[in-house]
Amino acid sequence: MNTDEFACGTCGSTHSGPPLSFAAPAPDFWLPSYADEAGCLLDSDLCVISGEQFFIRGLIELPVWDMNDVFTYSMWVSLSRPNFTRAVDIWEQPGRESEPPYFGWLSNEIAGYLPSTLNLKTNVHTRAVGRLPYIELEPTSHPLSLEQQAGISRARVEEIASFHLHRLEGV
Repeated sequence: MNTDEFACGTCGSTHSGPPLSFAAPAPDFWLPSYADEAGCLLDSDLCVISGEQFFIRGLIELPVWDMNDVFTYSMWVSLSRPNFTRAVDIWEQPGRESEPPYFGWLSNEIAGYLPSTLNLKTNVHTRAVGRLPYIELEPTSHPLSLEQQAGISRARVEEIASFHLHRLEGV
């Protein structure tokens, strides 16, 4: 098997990859019915629910030390109204990466982690225009936080991929 393939721990087949990212299309609090409601917005990077809840998409990065690469979860974080407004105001502004981080709550439950990842504390670090923000989890004993702090192996990436690829087939 070459490095562009992996043996799936779920079905036993060989798949291309492993993929180095998985994404949530929206915060878990978003309902499809919101799409037609006033005060609601969902685009590729920003989300507002009823003009009262504010979310930004960013990347949780897990270093993959034996691949010299990074695995990412593209997830959503809730922000306060002032922080969301500030992030939107400087969205296209060069130098925005010097902005202090914004506190937020992880707004997706990433399947496969116990306890739940929903509402983990985060700091959202704005990066250069065109790059998604970096989501830094609060350093805790939560498995996802530990993986972000210590990094993961290719074997762990394959385990994550095996789980998510087959979980998504049923969606």
